[in-house]
Amino acid sequence: MEEVCLNSEPVFDEGDDYEVEEDCSAEEHENETGERYLKKEPLPPTVGLEFDSFDEAYDFYNVYAKEQGFGIRVSNSWFRSKRKERYRAKLSCSSAGFKKKSEANNPRPETRTGCPAMIVIRLVDSKRWRIVEVELQHNHPVNPQIKRFYKSHKKMIIAAQKAQPPPEPVTEVHTIKLYRTALPDAGGDGYSNFDKRDGANLVDHSKHLKLKEGDAHAVYNYFCRMKLTSPNFFYLMDLDDDGCLRNVFWADARSRAAYGYFHDTVAIDTTCLANKYEIPLISFVGVNHHGQPSLLGCGFLGHESVEYFVWIFKAWLKCMQGRPPQVIITDQCKPLQSAVSEVFPEARHCYCLLYIMQKVPERLGGLKGFEAIKRQLNKAVYNSLKIAEFETSWADMIRQHGLANNKWLQTLYEERQRWVPVYLKDIFFAGMIRLQENEGSNAFFDGYVHKHTSFKEFVDKYDLALHRKHLKEAIADLESRNSNFELKTKCNFEAQLSKVYTKEIFKKFQSEVEGVYSCFNTRQVSVNGPIVTYIVKERVEMEGSEKEVRHFEVLYETSQVDIRCICSLFNYKGYLCRHALNVLNYNGVEEIPARYVLPRWSKDFKLKCSPDHVSSNIDVYNPIYWQIHPYKAAIPIVEGGAQSPEHYKIALQELDDLLNKLNLVDN
Repeated sequence: MEEVCLNSEPVFDEGDDYEVEEDCSAEEHENETGERYLKKEPLPPTVGLEFDSFDEAYDFYNVYAKEQGFGIRVSNSWFRSKRKERYRAKLSCSSAGFKKKSEANNPRPETRTGCPAMIVIRLVDSKRWRIVEVELQHNHPVNPQIKRFYKSHKKMIIAAQKAQPPPEPVTEVHTIKLYRTALPDAGGDGYSNFDKRDGANLVDHSKHLKLKEGDAHAVYNYFCRMKLTSPNFFYLMDLDDDGCLRNVFWADARSRAAYGYFHDTVAIDTTCLANKYEIPLISFVGVNHHGQPSLLGCGFLGHESVEYFVWIFKAWLKCMQGRPPQVIITDQCKPLQSAVSEVFPEARHCYCLLYIMQKVPERLGGLKGFEAIKRQLNKAVYNSLKIAEFETSWADMIRQHGLANNKWLQTLYEERQRWVPVYLKDIFFAGMIRLQENEGSNAFFDGYVHKHTSFKEFVDKYDLALHRKHLKEAIADLESRNSNFELKTKCNFEAQLSKVYTKEIFKKFQSEVEGVYSCFNTRQVSVNGPIVTYIVKERVEMEGSEKEVRHFEVLYETSQVDIRCICSLFNYKGYLCRHALNVLNYNGVEEIPARYVLPRWSKDFKLKCSPDHVSSNIDVYNPIYWQIHPYKAAIPIVEGGAQSPEHYKIALQELDDLLNKLNLVDN
């Protein structure tokens, strides 16, 4: 999912902006997503509604105009002069303004009336377009019966026709009669019984994968190729009694090995399902030792039902040798929730805060006082240190804006223990929960999948995406091992972890060390046996340039050197916060206790820490074993080759020879 920030306004340098007057008909506007709105009753434009692109906002207003009986055009646009990038636009009724006077002998009659109906949209955080002004009243009659004569509507119809599939698309669903996946009987290598029965012609495909011409062959050929080149490639296909494909799951050898290391917290990404993408992709994503998203398996889901989710979860669990994750993060889909409860009853199931906050403009954008509601909601969610603070802030928001009957907010409140950070302080999230509005997401396929990506196109992009992600991890490994990190303070904690943590995680921890200097007035407030309670004050930046002094309660256990802060950053992110560091420093502790230096963030985590899957009785056919031992053996070669040009040439030549031998084995 693309990361968007819905809670801040764009800041522009007025000296770099200029305004362009346009008299654009809809035929000058490229509309590629018109069919999105042709299938449902259009909503009236309201201040606060947001869209993924300028085209989507244009389409929304154009469909509304078509239903009301008037045309539209882009009457004004504002651009940033340096980048020629549009950041604001005014979409007006086609009768807005007046035409310039013509000097022709027989000028055309004036058809415009200076109509005030319009909307103004603005780019927010360089990613989404928001409606900021609306005028619905016209100064002329509007007639839905003549809407087909407006140019903007003609262009919309043409775009929708181009986006339609062929009249009788050739599907290949019925041709895949390969695997009968009664899951408990399926082999660990992805094979199960072959089905030779012919499917009936009259089959309900509403709960099957909707494959177009070429999709089935592309997917199946990819699986066959991967199975030949990588014996630990795992896949399962789920067919009904007529041999029609319902669900697919697969995981490559690297994903299976990565799960052995990073199975503590897993996000189940169903963005493609929620946004009705052409491919019903569901992906399992963890976080590696650099804080980067790590793919742990993929699937295509034929229908959003409990039965189908259960199948794909069991397939994934079987692939990962039956070990469930400790924490699962999903969206609020009810069938998804039921399936998680059934397949992973011991796991902590939480909702993705990013998904929920992205829905705020859509769900609340049309309400009076939307901006004030959003600010209060953000304050309750992101700034509450105690449950009582959240409850008070939420109640104030509901009361002040008369939202007691808002069903969406009622549902959110009822399920608050699954998504509000203040209720999740006892869960380890490995950095997969965001604590600020501008934090990024862990979506793995960002930039590789869009709404109209086909199955065939995705299979082609899949290897490229994995290759780039693995390359990024390898580069991060090399930088972490071979770089001397710049220390920004004289704090012993910073020097200690600079020798342990990977580069990216150390940079995040380093910001906490620097933040120690924004804390002040550390004072002891109570003693209960070995437990001492401190209050640490910190100046925290709020909206704009304003700063607020906040009080953080820190518990320090003197005998075991155990420390807990009310902000709970350690559980959320996996490293100590500035408030805890301040108290340790106050008590003369020079090194962070070992329990707060997590091995999963260390530079050589994969070399020193064997995955939980691998027991003392080593299974030489285990894909995790195959990755660990060659990896350990290759590290000294890479490091030795970096010592001099001569060493580099020898190492590279030997590696090339080894690769040629592996290719001979494949051939």
